[in-house]
Amino acid sequence: MYYPFSWLKSLLRICGFYLFIVCAGIYFDNLALALAIGSTWLLAFYSWHLYRFNRWVWHSKKMTPPKAAGFWEHIYEGVYYIQRRNRRKRKELTRLVKRFREGSEALPDATVVVDSNACIVWCNRLARIELGLRWPQDNGRRIDNLIRHPQFIEFFQGGQYDFPVEVPSPSNVQKIFEYRIMPYGEKHLLLIARDVTRLTQLEQMRKDFVANVSHELRTPLTVLNGYLEMLPNAENVPPEFLKKAFGEMRSQSERMQNLVEELLVLSRIEASSERVFEKQVNVPHMIAAIQIEANALNKDKHHTIDFEVDSDLSVYGIETELRSAFSNLIFNAIHYTPIGGHIKIRWFLENGQAHFSVKDNGDGIPEKHLNRLTERFYRIDKARSRKTGGSGLGLSIVKHVLTHHNSKLEISSTVGEGSDFFFSFSSELSVHQGQKSRDKTI
Repeated sequence: MYYPFSWLKSLLRICGFYLFIVCAGIYFDNLALALAIGSTWLLAFYSWHLYRFNRWVWHSKKMTPPKAAGFWEHIYEGVYYIQRRNRRKRKELTRLVKRFREGSEALPDATVVVDSNACIVWCNRLARIELGLRWPQDNGRRIDNLIRHPQFIEFFQGGQYDFPVEVPSPSNVQKIFEYRIMPYGEKHLLLIARDVTRLTQLEQMRKDFVANVSHELRTPLTVLNGYLEMLPNAENVPPEFLKKAFGEMRSQSERMQNLVEELLVLSRIEASSERVFEKQVNVPHMIAAIQIEANALNKDKHHTIDFEVDSDLSVYGIETELRSAFSNLIFNAIHYTPIGGHIKIRWFLENGQAHFSVKDNGDGIPEKHLNRLTERFYRIDKARSRKTGGSGLGLSIVKHVLTHHNSKLEISSTVGEGSDFFFSFSSELSVHQGQKSRDKTI
């Protein structure tokens, strides 16, 4: 409890003390000695309290003040009151800073606070992960010495922060970040880096998609228009030429139809919200149906096609998507393997995982093309692909199907020896009837 200090009471106490000393001096007939002793005692008393006060303020770990009376009690209580008030303020400030840090750590963007000298004052966890900053080691270091991309340095030092700049991440060049800088406070800057890699990729994919589709449709449309322009004057055209024209127009229209159908399949797979673990797919039965189509497609190629299928092995997944993936790999092997080749198709269980493989003894694929084969419309030999009727979307469909099923297409190829396209499903998605029977018996 705080009590107001009375100067009059303290003065009366001192006056009362000296009145007692004077009376004692008169009584003992030595006033000077009494005053000297009294003043010395009073000085020692205050010196002792000053020593206790100094010890309490600077050295003691206790918050509660030492016990005292009178003037010194009021001083101790006053200092104790100020300490408690400051302690409450520090706690409130600590809670505020903690909430600020928790909020900034939850931001979906990398955030860095920079002072007027371009030195880092603070950064959140995402900035340490995405921008490669270290905390607190980088505290006080210049931001433009840590993010050294020329475009960022020009943007940062230019002082014009009205528009953002897109720069690769210093810790991963495959990621693109959009940097925004906002001045605030007393000559401080707030740097926000947002990952726009996906947006950049989508924009590039959109441009490539429009360009590729336009290119793919231009050739068959040109052929169709050319022949249609000749039809009004068909009376002077030989029947053999007309037969060839109609056959070519039909072939080009089928090519466009296949392209549109594959684009729709790819779009449906990308937009699919079906869950792969809900339905079990009878893969041996599905491969048997694909085998009939493959044999029909193989009539002109005369390949030797061997199917090695584990009839007890199934998987959880989406049947329409898996059929597209399996058939694309099998039909590609038939199309691109030279006449009279050998193709081996395997569906088997290994280490608890379901594996699918399509291996041929064709021309093989140069290593420089392997990483790009699953890109949309990518072709190794464009003339050969058009001759075989390929759209360049088959392996892209396979890639998206396998991604949806938590798998990945692997390609092993040697020029002049052949290629092997294979993938596997996790043990959680693989179902083997023989294994299930043994588990039940156990």
